[in-house]
Amino acid sequence: MTISKLWKYKGTKIRPRHKNNVVKTGALISVPVFLLLMTLFWKEHLWILYEKGVEDTFQNFTFNIPLIITSLTVSIVVPTAILLGWLYMFRKQKLNKIYHRQKISRMILSNKFYESKSVKSRITGRMVQKITYFPRFYYRLKDGHIIIKIAMDMSRFQQRFMELGKEFENGFFCDLVSTDMEDGFFTYKLLYDAGKNRISIDHAVVNKGSMKLMKHIDWAFDKLPHMLISGGTGGGKTYFILTLVKSLVASGADVRILDPKNADLADLEEVLEGKVFSRKNGIMMTLRKSVEDMMQRMDDMKNHPNYRTGENYSYLGYEPVFIIFDEYVAFMDMLTFQERETAIQDIKQIIMLGRQMGFFLVAGAQRPDAKYFADGIRDQFNFRVSLGKMSETGYAMLFGDNDKKFVEKDIKGRGYAYAGTGNIMEFYSPLIPNGYDFIEEIRLAKGA
Repeated sequence: MTISKLWKYKGTKIRPRHKNNVVKTGALISVPVFLLLMTLFWKEHLWILYEKGVEDTFQNFTFNIPLIITSLTVSIVVPTAILLGWLYMFRKQKLNKIYHRQKISRMILSNKFYESKSVKSRITGRMVQKITYFPRFYYRLKDGHIIIKIAMDMSRFQQRFMELGKEFENGFFCDLVSTDMEDGFFTYKLLYDAGKNRISIDHAVVNKGSMKLMKHIDWAFDKLPHMLISGGTGGGKTYFILTLVKSLVASGADVRILDPKNADLADLEEVLEGKVFSRKNGIMMTLRKSVEDMMQRMDDMKNHPNYRTGENYSYLGYEPVFIIFDEYVAFMDMLTFQERETAIQDIKQIIMLGRQMGFFLVAGAQRPDAKYFADGIRDQFNFRVSLGKMSETGYAMLFGDNDKKFVEKDIKGRGYAYAGTGNIMEFYSPLIPNGYDFIEEIRLAKGA
């Protein structure tokens, strides 16, 4: 057995002394420089002090005000400049690591995840608390991820150590990616600075039943069918939907656009002739026809000579069908009760049966009103995205009950996503260059 198998680097071990990590690091860098400079300024006086002693020196000592001011100014400014230069050189990454270790140490201490006993101090003779058990936490920052390993040592805190995901998410302002139990350690993996994983629209490509949306996030629609997008005006919802359309058209998919407000998506009629509908009758007809096409494909698949139980549409060579339905809630509000029931029944069939046959619904809404996503419909949207600013009620409607701490940032195309992993993650839609012509790019994608 090799040494690498016997020992794996787990990261920096967290200790009680790390609770003041930032101050100690600043002092370690600046204090030696301060002392060195003060020594250089006062070296003659220090030599006199050495030769004559303290008493004789201070009997004849006179304050040199200019020297005092100069020495203090230089000895404070220079170490401060060195400290700031150190921070700039490492682009705050070193400081972040130091600060993170401090946070973890303080979390352990404040939650009393340790054991101690009273002992007599050898210096003061008083009774003081001595830590007899401190849990083994290891911290590491690697490839944009914070990795925290906690030893499962059968202590009375063990169960609690496995429930710290939200504390780490909110404390580090990042997203929990995964948890794992391996080699006696419980591991938390968190994505740090999600914005660095943003991609351009040219990299948002479809491949083998999956679309790349960020470096670490894919919409695997063959496994996680149907997408629900929510966001207010100016949040980037329309651009994100246009990005989906462009990528799906480029992949050869059958894309059907429903835009009841006759807005930006309706302009795609120019390049997707016969596939874009804005009026009520056309939208209702498209929903009904999509259900009929889906049921026809089901029959065709079962009668296909290569049909195999458990395989989906792509196995038999069929192209996926995407129904892009913007302003879904607004459209439902426009319908009569009977029309609404008819539309919802068609949508339910697409959602419940679409995965196997390759029929997928992408619904956009400013606010995912629960009355139009009842009977478990919302939970069938396995990929959910919020863009821009939303209220707590809006987040609850989209993601359900959760204890995620949602933070608003004034960045267009930024929000949160649920990608079927059980965690809600910070999300950035693909970047759109200035002056990007969606009509022309979709025309080119269609002809490719």
